[in-house]
Amino acid sequence: MTSFLRSDRSRPVAVWLFIVAALVLAMVVVGGATRLTDSGLSITQWKPVTGALPPMSAQDWADEFALYKAIPQYQQVNKGMTLEAFKAIYWWEWSHRLLGRLVGAAFALPFAYFLIRREMPRRLIVRCAGLFLLGGLQGAVGWWMVASGLVDRVSVVPERLAIHLGLAFALLGALVWTALDAWSGAARQTVPSPWTRGGLALIGLIFFQILLGALVAGNDAGFVYNDWPLMNGALFPADYGGGGLWATLAHSQAAVQFNHRIVAYLLTAVGVAMAWVAWRSRYLPDEAKLLALATGAAIVLQALLGVVTLVAGVPVWLGMAHQVTAALVLSLAVAFAWRVRRP
Repeated sequence: MTSFLRSDRSRPVAVWLFIVAALVLAMVVVGGATRLTDSGLSITQWKPVTGALPPMSAQDWADEFALYKAIPQYQQVNKGMTLEAFKAIYWWEWSHRLLGRLVGAAFALPFAYFLIRREMPRRLIVRCAGLFLLGGLQGAVGWWMVASGLVDRVSVVPERLAIHLGLAFALLGALVWTALDAWSGAARQTVPSPWTRGGLALIGLIFFQILLGALVAGNDAGFVYNDWPLMNGALFPADYGGGGLWATLAHSQAAVQFNHRIVAYLLTAVGVAMAWVAWRSRYLPDEAKLLALATGAAIVLQALLGVVTLVAGVPVWLGMAHQVTAALVLSLAVAFAWRVRRP
């Protein structure tokens, strides 16, 4: 039995964290499908324990449908929906919540096991506890987001969606970073260099772009201005302003899509430039160079996929692919930033 008093790394812990990261990615994908199919408000109550069971009888389904009929989304958007149609959106939201519960169990149970057997590197204990709390916060924010669409709106508040998605991607990135630390052990020294700052700055820019994408999703802004590179034939949308700074930045369909486009151009330029400079660097190790190239290529792929998704009118499968690629971009950038800090 390996004691965390004698070892600063653990390959089993690393594998566990990578598996949890994969489950978080699956949750992001299902969450994206839930959003794209307008399924997120189909379950109108938050029952962390008993909600794990779906409706088991015809009466249970009738009760759930009655609760949905009482909210504005049904009354203003889906009035006359059949029970079978309701079941279709219900299963998406139920699956999303079930995955959240699975992620919690997949983290908590092995975490306790590694602690009891003293196989968790001591330097990672507090960090993993923080990851667990972040996952719990993500669940609470998810309900806070859903609750915003149950009374006066037919959809959730866009900025709450951005916070919910942002926490999910933050958790994904932190899991990948911690898994790499667990796999390789503590760095004997970190290397302060422009590459360290550049790698972290790239993560920040990617994360910012993900938040902008969440605002696009929250405002259904992908269903307007479906031409490219212009927006309804113009470089700048005429209805960019939304009656105030925050109303513009968070709630104007034209503004959130325009902002997402502009930052996509910036991110693509930065990603390609960083990959090029990294590849020609005499300082970086080969692993870091390959990660830089992979990150740059993934950013270009994501930009192209974003254009195709927009022009196609955001079909569900393309919207999901766009979200998966965003997770890939962030994970690669995290791996690159982690690698350039080590000699």
